[in-house]
Amino acid sequence: MQDTFLDNKDVFNLLFQAASEGIIVVNSKQIIVMANAAAEEMFGYQQGQLVNKHLDILIPKDYHHRHHRHFNNFLDTSEKRQMGHGRDLYGVKKDGILFPVEAGLNPFQMNGEDYVMSLVIDISVRKETQRQIKELNTQLEGKIEVRTQELQESVEKLQNLNLDLEEEIKKRKEAEKKIKDALQKEKELSDLKTKFLSLVSHEFKTPLSGILTSATLAEKYTKEAQQEKREKHLITIRNKVHYLNNILNDFLSIERLDSGKGQYKFSNFSLKRLINEVIYNANITLKDGQEISYPRDIEDVELYMDEKILELILSNLLGNAIKYSPENTLINFEIDFEEDFMAFEVRDQGRGIPENDQKHIFERYFRAENALLDQGTGIGLNIAKTHLENLGGTIEFESIENKGTTFKIRIPTKKS
Repeated sequence: MQDTFLDNKDVFNLLFQAASEGIIVVNSKQIIVMANAAAEEMFGYQQGQLVNKHLDILIPKDYHHRHHRHFNNFLDTSEKRQMGHGRDLYGVKKDGILFPVEAGLNPFQMNGEDYVMSLVIDISVRKETQRQIKELNTQLEGKIEVRTQELQESVEKLQNLNLDLEEEIKKRKEAEKKIKDALQKEKELSDLKTKFLSLVSHEFKTPLSGILTSATLAEKYTKEAQQEKREKHLITIRNKVHYLNNILNDFLSIERLDSGKGQYKFSNFSLKRLINEVIYNANITLKDGQEISYPRDIEDVELYMDEKILELILSNLLGNAIKYSPENTLINFEIDFEEDFMAFEVRDQGRGIPENDQKHIFERYFRAENALLDQGTGIGLNIAKTHLENLGGTIEFESIENKGTTFKIRIPTKKS
């Protein structure tokens, strides 16, 4: 096998001797069949001393076992590649000194025999340079750390010197923020007042005009035969007064909440009596053919909370159901006793709340798109939600446009 390879030694000698890097050729048994002068010099051998030697003499003993396995796998794949794949490789000189190398493997065949040509480069100078650079970097990092510490100490001293100034700046910024907040609140209050006055003007003007008209006409119907017409106008006056009374209650409730005077007056009261009062007041405002279905045989339990606030919340929900439902429809008012809570549900067959408006429905003064032409203040649901949250209760709803809306509130039944 060696003779076959040496028959072509003129070609290989021309290539090997011209290369400045070390070139070593081994057969499939890892016997060195040729090495150029650069390789011999690199490993400390005289000319021709490496030929017929096993490749192990150039590899540290600790790597022999792994190297044999890698060499066999390499012959099986037979493709060019770099040795090491990121690991540090070392060669061993004739005198036993180890030195770092890079090696590239190139398999080839000649006359049916497998050979591997390895291009070996001594990277001792490069490694030493890298070591020096790393050492310099370490020294530089140390100097930077010291300098950073010095700068940090200087900054701390400067911060201590400027402490009084910073405190003064902080106080000034806080004062400026308070002034800005006050101005913003004043602007918001001014906007609310303008909106409130416009709302009050509109919401009071229409009912008052209706009351005046009905009172004037009722005066003209003095004969007994005109009693029905007179009764009709008296009902109108009563409904308008009831509407105005509800608006005033809403405005007073908002004033209490905004001014921080929303103290609640807890007391024991009859649930059945409260329900009858709410239903009676709601019946006054029913449209033609409308009817409220509610549990008439409800258990007469005693509740402990603010009776007026609960009446206000339930009246708001029933009032909305009546207002936004057409004539000849049924409004369901249901009561359910849950653990530690009492649930009230108001379900109508009205116009519903548009899906895009549902996320804003509890905002103060908000009116849904399909309710802009109806009388209303847009504060009832906001008041109900605020009171319920203050009292540990909840309110939720489901609504489908043109099909109806269901509101459900829960209030705690335990005394607290």
